[in-house]
Parts: sequence; structure tokens; C-alpha cells
Amino acid sequence: MLPPSMMRDWARHLLAYEAVAATTSLQTGSPTFRVYEKLRLQLCPLVGVDGFQVLAARALKLAKSNAPSLGAVHINALGCLSGFGPLEAQTEPESDQDREAGVIFIAQLFGLFLTFLGPATTARLVQNVFPSFEQVSESEVSNPFEDMLQEVNQLKSVSERLQALAEKHPAVEDGLVGISGNIRDIATILDVFAVIRNNPDGLPESDMGDLKAQANPYVN
Repeated sequence: MLPPSMMRDWARHLLAYEAVAATTSLQTGSPTFRVYEKLRLQLCPLVGVDGFQVLAARALKLAKSNAPSLGAVHINALGCLSGFGPLEAQTEPESDQDREAGVIFIAQLFGLFLTFLGPATTARLVQNVFPSFEQVSESEVSNPFEDMLQEVNQLKSVSERLQALAEKHPAVEDGLVGISGNIRDIATILDVFAVIRNNPDGLPESDMGDLKAQANPYVN
């Protein structure tokens, strides 16, 4: 997991980027508001409006404990942000306190993205929203093999949780077991792909046979 300090660095960088963009365009709203809206529009199609609203509301609740100035800020059922007052309309310069509150809030949002989406997906999300946002930090760069294994572990965890949920709810057990199995199969395929790509000289035949058996019938 990436450290909280890095999440603040990401947030601070993006808010600074938006502040500069506002001086060269007709964009309205505070940097915090614009960064949030871009992330919302990018993520809602992936996790659904309800899913994003839950993440954003949780991030705001966590941020309020460190930034009392966010007390009047709210997130509605559609995941839209309100209550920033002058920040939202940007009728006056953003104060240092409000700017730091925005950093804390966006950093908390990134932290939840990391928890539920993984570092590789979160990094891609940021770069999709902000194409000119180059490498976030050299320390954030990791081996593609390690990134894929992190995704594999997350998929396996989801599969296990769905399996446990199926056992608790017999009425939907068949559907949940099927979904759990599909996710587990995808994790196995990704695991095989990661191992193969991380060993360009090939694997011992015995190891390859074990991996193929796990991934069958998807890997030939």
C-alpha cells in the first residue's frame, strides 16, 4: 500500500495543476471541486453511482476529522459535491486553510481508491483523468509483475468474500458461487500471465504444467 503522504502529494499536485489551468481558461469552481468532478465522471461508469457515492461520502467523513472547515460540505445521493460556498463558485481567492482542506479530502478519496481498486488501477485512473499528469512519483513506480500480483490477490479476496456470502444466503447461492468462480478463474489466468511474462526464458516444464492445470481450460 502506498503511504498516506504520497496520497497528499498526488492531491496537492492535481489541485495545483487545476489552479494553473483556471488562469488560462474559462473554467469555474475551485481546484478541489474541479478535481473531484473529473474523478467522479471517470469513476462512476466503473463502480456505479451508488458505489462512488459511498466511497466519496466515506472519504469526506474521514477528511472532516482533520479539516473542520469541511463541516458544511456534503455529497448527495448522486455523488455530487456541494457546500463549498465561495470555493464552489470561486468568487474569491482560495484561502490556505481551504486549499489544505481540499488536499486532505482528495487524498482520502485516493486512499479509498487504492483500497478497493489497487495501486495500478488507481494510477491509471489518475492518468486517464489528467493525461498531462506525468509519472506521479518515482517511488510509485513498481514492477509490472508486482502490480499484476497485487491485482491477483485482490481478485482472489473478492472471490473468497463472495463464496462466504453465498454460504450465508442460500436464496442467491448459485449465482454468487458462479460469479465467485468466474472471478477466481480470471485471477488464475492473470497469475499465469504474470509468472510467464516475468520469466522470459521460460519456466521448468513441471511448473508450467501445474500452472496450466490451474488455468484450464483457458490456457493451452
